[in-house]
Amino acid sequence: MKTNIKKIIFVLVFIFLLALLIWLVNIVYTSFMNKLSFENYIDRIFVKNNNNVFSIDKIVLFSSCNSSTEVNSNNTTTINDLTQYTDIAVFINNSDDEFTMENTLKSISIKDISFNALPSLGTPNLYYKSLTSFATPDVSEENLLDTELDFSVSSADEVDFSKPVLFNNCANPITLSYVNSDIKSEYTISNSSSIVYDGSLLKNCNVLLSDLRCSFSFTVYIENNLDDKFKCPVYIDVPLENTTSSIYDGSFTYVYNPGYIFYEYE
Repeated sequence: MKTNIKKIIFVLVFIFLLALLIWLVNIVYTSFMNKLSFENYIDRIFVKNNNNVFSIDKIVLFSSCNSSTEVNSNNTTTINDLTQYTDIAVFINNSDDEFTMENTLKSISIKDISFNALPSLGTPNLYYKSLTSFATPDVSEENLLDTELDFSVSSADEVDFSKPVLFNNCANPITLSYVNSDIKSEYTISNSSSIVYDGSLLKNCNVLLSDLRCSFSFTVYIENNLDDKFKCPVYIDVPLENTTSSIYDGSFTYVYNPGYIFYEYE
């Protein structure tokens, strides 16, 4: 009888230890596989996000002003629709002098346009700007942007820049125009000094640059000719002055080197 009880206890202990061993082996194996899977995932992300095919290394911003005017009989001029504009050229670097399926464009668009801080004066909007009209007040109302902009992609020697278009080798920049209109209207100034249609209008109309501060953002989406998809958020603080000059002097040009990297998202 005692022998049978010992055998039963031995069998139960053996089964318990075997089950415990299996459980421990399973935990170790699962932990190892999870670690391996995580490391592989990190490696894929690292390779993907460090495959810097496209980047934005330079943004050029040119700011000035314009308005319509009425000359009065009492030696004064009335300023109407005082408008401040900043033309923006976003240069895309495609990493190599040799153009391949990987670093040439199949499609490109701007999405997620958002104003993050609005000016105290005026009505801000964003437009597509023809490259041939860059640094001029000319802008077409049909090019007003809402939330996105699709570019056509061309490999031709010449293109019509009046419509949104980029060469497939990124030879020309994305060109946009920030326009803050109706900053002041029916504002009368003396004709004692000549009126120049540039940033000096802001000074003549007693507009503080702090009242024109604005920032906005958008995301550039790229698909290359291997069907890889990339995106890059861009942030713009409208520049109107630095420590030595300002738009009051007539115009203000600022070159920004952000070093933005496009990361692959599909």
